Amino acid sequence: MDWIQAADEAVLLFIQEYIRVDVLNGFWKAVTFLADKGWFWLGVSFLLLLFKRTRAVGAASLVSIAICFCITNLVLKGCVARPRPDAVMDAIVPLIRTPRDYSFPSGHTTVSFAGALVCYRMLPRRYGIPALVLAGVIGFSRLYLGVHFPSDVLGGFLVALAGSWVSVKVLAGKADVQ
Repeated sequence: MDWIQAADEAVLLFIQEYIRVDVLNGFWKAVTFLADKGWFWLGVSFLLLLFKRTRAVGAASLVSIAICFCITNLVLKGCVARPRPDAVMDAIVPLIRTPRDYSFPSGHTTVSFAGALVCYRMLPRRYGIPALVLAGVIGFSRLYLGVHFPSDVLGGFLVALAGSWVSVKVLAGKADVQ
């Protein structure tokens, strides 16, 4: 596991040293804010519930978000108990207040992909692909801001992949989340 930590640290240092640009810091803070407390994806899900044509998508998205939130925040974060990057790397300077909970997996990434993967699977691609791109951008924002390791973001994606698969299978009878 040391090689994972070494790779995580190398990627974070690269982002901080070569990709961070002061003029873009506000943009990345705004992007990460979209996923704070899951409000954006919950809003999208509730909006989808309003229309008969998209009601199943909204329901599946809410179930996916709930499953993934519980797995991430009630099980994995406490079991893994991984410290945040700035707690183990002196060179990392977070651009936002470091969350108090553990780092693995990224809750922002988990919730974002939990909603986006359902949208991708159940809506036309013209909506699903932008949802996935937005979720990926939110995941990257957590790295850019210095509050997660890359493997935290990957872990969040994998939790969301499983949770969205279950919700789509159960609520829509479709098991092949793409």
